[in-house]
Amino acid sequence: MIRNYEVRDRAKLLEVLERNVPTYFDAAEVEDFEIFLDTKGPHYFVVEQEGEIVGGAGCLVESEKGVGLVRWIFFDPSRTGLGLGKAMMEHCLRIFESAASVQKLVVNTSQLSHRFFEKFGYDLVTVEKDHWGSGLDLYVMERGVDQTDRKKS
Repeated sequence: MIRNYEVRDRAKLLEVLERNVPTYFDAAEVEDFEIFLDTKGPHYFVVEQEGEIVGGAGCLVESEKGVGLVRWIFFDPSRTGLGLGKAMMEHCLRIFESAASVQKLVVNTSQLSHRFFEKFGYDLVTVEKDHWGSGLDLYVMERGVDQTDRKKS
């Protein structure tokens, strides 16, 4: 089940993020995630399985820039291969497609996850070595919005 983030979810999400350190996230990023939750919490969604929080993602619409952003998508490493990432991406894409102002979708990821986003039509735009931390490169990826899937307002 995908639902809106609530403040009471914070500790559990931090536990799940910590399980992804240092493989997918640098330890220094944990504080950045806390700041994201404090400032952009209403745009974050959690995934629950059997009543347990197992991950989440931020789906931000920056109308003035015409951009939809996926931020802080991660899941409990023991839950990989269950379709959670796909379900979350489909959730974010529905949000972006329903926002008439969004013309471009952007995700900042790493060399470890960029192939996942390619499955959703994202193309690599730029790479910055060791951006997230030692051995964790920034991969900026973008794609357009499928105009045929937009919901009529």
